[in-house]
Amino acid sequence: MPEQSLDLDPLARAVLDAVCEQKGLATHGQAIEWLLRRRIRRGSQEITGRGRALYPVGRNH
Repeated sequence: MPEQSLDLDPLARAVLDAVCEQKGLATHGQAIEWLLRRRIRRGSQEITGRGRALYPVGRNH
């Protein structure tokens, strides 16, 4: 997948820096992915009332 850069305002950069530091992540991209997964999990939990695991779907079964 091609890399894309994001133009971040200082507040967004500070939030991503804090997430990287707290979660031990190396890049802002990893922090964004962590935040998105967290939001998806919370959203699905609100809908279903249960937690769901999020795993990449592979072609090997």
